[in-house]
Amino acid sequence: MTSKIIIQGQVQGVGFRPFVYVTARKYQITGTVSNNEEGVIVFANGNRETIEGFYQELTQYPPKVARIKAHRIEEMPAMFFDGFSIVPSQKGGKLNLQLTPDFALCDTCREELLMVKNRRYYYPFTTCTYCGPRWAITNTFPFERAHTNLYSFHMCPACQEEYTNPLDRRFHSQTNSCPTCGITLFLSDAKGNELAAGPQEIFKKIVALIREGKIIAIKNTSGYLLCCDAQNAMAIKTLRERKRRPKKPFAILYASLKQLQEEVSVSAAQEAELISSERPIVLISGTGFKGRLVLDALAPGLNQLGVMLPYSGLLELLMKEVETPVVATSGNIHGSPIISNLEDAQISLAKVADYFLHHNLDISNAQDDSVVKFTPKFQQKIIYRRSRGYAPNYFGPIPFSSEKIMALGGHLKSTIAFYPNDFLYLSQYLGHLDHYEVFNRFTDAVAAFVQLFEARPEVILVDKHPAYLSTQYGRQLVKKWGVACHEVQHHKAHFAAVLGEHHLFDHNTPVLGVIWDGTGYGDDGQIWGGEFFCYQQKKMERIAHFDYFDWVAGDKMAKEPKLSLLSLACDGMDELLESKFDSRTLDIYRTLLQKNSLKTSSVGRLFDAVASLLGICDTNTYEGEAAILMEQYIGAYQLSNCKAYGVISETGTLPTFDIIRNIFSAVGRGVPRDAIICDFLFTLANLIFQVARRQRLRHIAFSGGVFQNAVLVDMLKEIGKDDYILYFNRNISPNDENIALGQLMYYVNLIKQQ
Repeated sequence: MTSKIIIQGQVQGVGFRPFVYVTARKYQITGTVSNNEEGVIVFANGNRETIEGFYQELTQYPPKVARIKAHRIEEMPAMFFDGFSIVPSQKGGKLNLQLTPDFALCDTCREELLMVKNRRYYYPFTTCTYCGPRWAITNTFPFERAHTNLYSFHMCPACQEEYTNPLDRRFHSQTNSCPTCGITLFLSDAKGNELAAGPQEIFKKIVALIREGKIIAIKNTSGYLLCCDAQNAMAIKTLRERKRRPKKPFAILYASLKQLQEEVSVSAAQEAELISSERPIVLISGTGFKGRLVLDALAPGLNQLGVMLPYSGLLELLMKEVETPVVATSGNIHGSPIISNLEDAQISLAKVADYFLHHNLDISNAQDDSVVKFTPKFQQKIIYRRSRGYAPNYFGPIPFSSEKIMALGGHLKSTIAFYPNDFLYLSQYLGHLDHYEVFNRFTDAVAAFVQLFEARPEVILVDKHPAYLSTQYGRQLVKKWGVACHEVQHHKAHFAAVLGEHHLFDHNTPVLGVIWDGTGYGDDGQIWGGEFFCYQQKKMERIAHFDYFDWVAGDKMAKEPKLSLLSLACDGMDELLESKFDSRTLDIYRTLLQKNSLKTSSVGRLFDAVASLLGICDTNTYEGEAAILMEQYIGAYQLSNCKAYGVISETGTLPTFDIIRNIFSAVGRGVPRDAIICDFLFTLANLIFQVARRQRLRHIAFSGGVFQNAVLVDMLKEIGKDDYILYFNRNISPNDENIALGQLMYYVNLIKQQ
């Protein structure tokens, strides 16, 4: 009998066809395997029992970096095959498969890099079927060499022999190359003058430069990184000044897990993430640090480090030579997107980097490094930035839709969601659309999705805020293409994102949605950010929110926490406010407040007010700085010792002003700052459960940037563990990166159902 097996999911560029080939030989099956626009297609001849065993092995024990989403087997008219073979991909329609993200260097390739007698000794672009860049260098699918930027590098006889040998782990490895036929490195100064040739000479020269305190722009496999000695305070200070990044923490690259563990404590969950195929930056506590890093220069005011391990051959060789940790931050000027080509790098980074390490492999999809954190008590994973290693797939449950839908997300932390077939795609983090270069990358990403899937969206979803550039661009596309457009309110999109992740839209029990962030345009024209919703039976209703307070000075309020304090000021604060503003400025703002009609319920701005009140931060140099600094003051806490600064009112409103008034009183009584912050977070957590009890809701879902606060998340889990079922974002970030996904989930599950 002849059977046709279709396997869909993340199954291209992961060694699936070689795996099928070897498994077929094991079962003595004849047939073929190929990639097409749907996934992996297998035709197999054998008796029923043999085919069944073959099918079970393929679907239950796939390659470790594969993710099977769906599979099926069907009988076909009898076909004749002479043995079993891998046949070239045949694209017969539009793409309908999950795409392939970048994978970290595998252990076997890492060993080859350092084996003197191996022909790939010191070759920085060593890969195999199980590791290496994928999405970064891919132009279209199915995943074949001709569809990647490796196409211009013709395999030498030795690489070709590996590629065609079923027993070799590079059998049908589309990124296969070596020093003879592969990618070339070259080192230059800021003026473009080449300084060294050959990987060994180049890396030794880079080490010398780093030890001299120089800054190197290194083109990695997903974009440029700016690197310097993480133990050299002057080099770090220079990098901050040139990059225009005064305080935001820098990521630190360690040579190995062993080296990292010698300097700081790493939990089992953190370790697993650090050595995963995604290999993100992991935020870890700096408590008990034993190394020589200049901590206050790397992460000013913070007791945490963003650390990562080498994920490419290039970084592996760099760290082998340097031996000590280095700064490895995105190659850009602060606020602009990561740079990935030589021309842009030499223009934009010429005044930042002293030297450049380039290579001649083009990068089609530049990506920042992803960032994750684990909460200290419960080790709950929080994604801060979802990019390299995760994008562009979404692996959570998706609803069925016959329409092609594109969601354009928010304005900050921009992402795009596209649903053109049986799968949902979520772009890498793109950045803040206020920046011209980010907006260009955003529009390019939209065009790239349309081209890749050969499909224009039939529905475009945008945020309700009329001034968001994503909204304005979406409306331009609607007019250009003549397609439908729907607005989704910002916080409802956040709620829909977490409901969608946990498959709760068809849940019979009502769900309380707690959506807290910095800003979002509300249905009543005010600035929301401290919202409570109830979802039940295809309806989402706002049921409570924090007391409104004045929104003053527009976007400046998010950059200056002292403005939030001014807006929430209570009696007795005059002296404190006069210490933060000159008299003329204070008079102007007070006049504005008297005439102001725009209000906000933002918990993000409430955090800012508390940070300013406690003397922690009056001006944010990066988004969320005040809240991040506040979290650093908390060590171990006992929930039983925490006190609440406010309770829900009889009418159900949440006591924004009471919280500030009571914290001001605590400061006056000399209560330690760490205790006040801990009590503030406990107050917020306690208020959530007060609302839940009042509404008689046991299922609670959380989203919005405030829920990046690890201590708050731990408190929620500790308070609610016995009586409530809690849902947090798990495959995506709780911040505005999830707006695009939430818009799509809201539309398919709610708007279409009306």
